[in-house]
Amino acid sequence: MNTLVLEADPQVIDVSFTDDKFSIALSDGRFLLVPLSWYPRLHHATSAEHNNWQLLGDGYAVEWPDLDEHIGIEGLLAGRRSGESKRSLERWLEKRSPAE
Repeated sequence: MNTLVLEADPQVIDVSFTDDKFSIALSDGRFLLVPLSWYPRLHHATSAEHNNWQLLGDGYAVEWPDLDEHIGIEGLLAGRRSGESKRSLERWLEKRSPAE
């Protein structure tokens, strides 16, 4: 049996959005396209909130502080969706102002 061993940990270098997806650019030249529906907080976010992101550490994860959302590159590469419960998302949506 073969085991996958990464030569280097992938690092996020950029994030961009379309109406229904977000793109993660990695330091090794790859791009990941992820449906916004996988991450409900990003799906409900404004353009300003989408654009207010920062890298954690050396790029092992992306954080959106306005949304309290943190997404690790390992999870994205593994195809993991948000693990937030429906009730947690409902509470978060209730706290958002009507303008958002």
